[in-house]
Amino acid sequence: MITILGIRHHGPGSARSVRAALEKLRPDCILVEGPPDANALIPLAADPQMIPPVALLLYLPDDPQKAVYYPFAEFSPEWQAIQYALKNKIPVQFMDLEQKYQLSVISDQLSVEPNLAPDTKTPDPFQMIAEAAGYSDGERWWEHFVEQRRESGDVFIGILELMTALRAEAEKLGQIEQHDLLREAAMRTIIRAAQAEGRQNIAIVCGAWHAPALVALDSAKADRELIRLSASQSVPQSASKSAPISATWVPWTYDRLARRSGYGAGIDSPGWYEHLWQTESHLVEAWMVKVAQLMRQEDLGISPAHAIEAARLAETLSAMRGRPLPGLPELDEAIQAIFCFGDDAPMRLIREKLIVGQRMGKVPATAPTVPLQRDISAAQKRTRLEPSASPETLDLDLRKPLLLERSQLLHRLNLLGIPWGKLQTARGAKGTFHELWQIEWRPEFAVSIIEASLWGNTILEAATAKVAAEAARAVELPALTRLVEAALLADLAETIPGLMSRVQSLAAVSADIPHLMDALPPLINVTRYGNVRQTDTALVRQVVDELITRICVGLPAACFALDDAAAGEMFERIKSVNGGMSLLEDSPHTENWLRTLSILAAPGSGHGLTRGLASRFLYDFHADEQTAARMSLALSPGTPAAESAAWVQGFLHSGGQALIHDPGLWRLLDEWVLSLPETLFTSLLPLLRRTFSTFPASERRQIGELAKTGGRIAATAGKMELDPVRAEKALLLVNLILGKE
Repeated sequence: MITILGIRHHGPGSARSVRAALEKLRPDCILVEGPPDANALIPLAADPQMIPPVALLLYLPDDPQKAVYYPFAEFSPEWQAIQYALKNKIPVQFMDLEQKYQLSVISDQLSVEPNLAPDTKTPDPFQMIAEAAGYSDGERWWEHFVEQRRESGDVFIGILELMTALRAEAEKLGQIEQHDLLREAAMRTIIRAAQAEGRQNIAIVCGAWHAPALVALDSAKADRELIRLSASQSVPQSASKSAPISATWVPWTYDRLARRSGYGAGIDSPGWYEHLWQTESHLVEAWMVKVAQLMRQEDLGISPAHAIEAARLAETLSAMRGRPLPGLPELDEAIQAIFCFGDDAPMRLIREKLIVGQRMGKVPATAPTVPLQRDISAAQKRTRLEPSASPETLDLDLRKPLLLERSQLLHRLNLLGIPWGKLQTARGAKGTFHELWQIEWRPEFAVSIIEASLWGNTILEAATAKVAAEAARAVELPALTRLVEAALLADLAETIPGLMSRVQSLAAVSADIPHLMDALPPLINVTRYGNVRQTDTALVRQVVDELITRICVGLPAACFALDDAAAGEMFERIKSVNGGMSLLEDSPHTENWLRTLSILAAPGSGHGLTRGLASRFLYDFHADEQTAARMSLALSPGTPAAESAAWVQGFLHSGGQALIHDPGLWRLLDEWVLSLPETLFTSLLPLLRRTFSTFPASERRQIGELAKTGGRIAATAGKMELDPVRAEKALLLVNLILGKE
């Protein structure tokens, strides 16, 4: 006897019905839709340390980017069928087309198996039924009629009849994919093999769309021919023999189980489906309690009365719409009205944390894995930095050994192409002793780890080997100096001598000033790490000295005769170099750099943008008394208006403080603007507006006051009367902030 249980992947109602059907059937064999290549991994599902959501990962060992995932949640019918079989010692195996016929022809970096019924490439036949039944889409129809079922009645006969009718219609319209037909031929072949082994009570758990194709098994010869032809057309002759498939279990997340991730068999609301699976009674009330608890955790004022009223409203909406139970749309509307008062912001929080959910599964240590994965797991335990599916912020004080080791781990993983953490821009005065990270573990890192394992069996070994290989391939100096910075952040001290030798070799033959400028800032950053990272930066400082000298000599000539596009690029480079120079404390190069800026700021030395920028840097360094004279020349009537505007843009790039606090500069700019003819002013206005729009709001307000009073804002300040008592309190607070007694 063969019993076909047609289900929807990742559905709590389907899972509950499958368990009830299996309890009634007591089969002697269970076949589950899934990759036969991973049959050996099925027993691991019984391990207590295996906590869904998890996924089977299948990949080509020689080309890990060719990989496929088969995700399972606790409420997946396939997972429940496997658990039932293992608990009752019933033979269970996967049933589908082997991945050896598919992985070898995957061209994308990553493929997720579209375990959807019907296939995502096929027009959705449920939509027509849903519309006829008064539902907005097939998802809602299936949820109400199948997934919200609480009774254990047999629904599979009805599902089979429905799918048979839909398949017949799809066949008439030519809407059944060839790949589906091939997979179903492979499934029938495995069913016949089970019968040949003497199995007489076989339960088949498969996507509902495939169920009608598995009823008749009298096409053995045609199935074998179809599989043979497909293999000969899509798989190289050597693939099936010499390209074995590797498989393992990996943790998965609800976010990756959701449809929005791009997963073909994804569902809209994994967190809600988990609630349907785990909650035996008072479904609506329990959900409202979860929502209330979440909002209270976020310091939102929610009382038990809100939960009671929201539950009543959801049930009322359900009754008005003729639904047996409130579904997610009714719950969302009730929550929006009662909890959120129509505000969308709390609903986004509820969707992320409850409806979709942030659960991440776990797999046992006995699951097959590469040595690099074991080393990463050990490092995570050693640094007490466990993977999590929800974003977390790490504030690392690098003077503490544990936090320094965390930083080095994250930097090494980034070098290996495993971006667990993203370094953020830190605000405050903690400097090189401080790092701010945003970390979030993603399931696809499993493939990245397998790929990175080609470099070595430990994080240190793999990162060192990869840096050495990238250094050997580097042909441009900026890329190489960025690699030096990354290697020092990752504490790969053994790579530094070779890297610096390569940097010196490229720098010695490079006459390209823009390349030298791009290469300098990462090296200046490196010189600042010093004692905090316990690294020797002497080699780096020597190269920094050489690069600064060459840049100071060659920059004036490189800035001559630039067009607007090239001037914009040079503008950014000069800003970057100047920012790096400001980080060099007591540097002997400061005077050389100021002399270079003076040459760049001189009239006729280049594009107005770079001249204005150099003039502003000299002004900020308090090393130039000629700023007013330079501005006067740049804004003189004999200078083309476009060049004057470019000078103003360069000079005011970092804000308007110079104009606010220097009446002479304000007067020069004001007179220049007033002198412009109307047509010319109209053409330059967008550039001036773009420049002033970058200023902070407070600066724009002060500049507006200056314009209103004709530059006499200081005159009104003298009339202000100070309150000595309030002023003393302010001084006490300032002294406290500055750490003074």
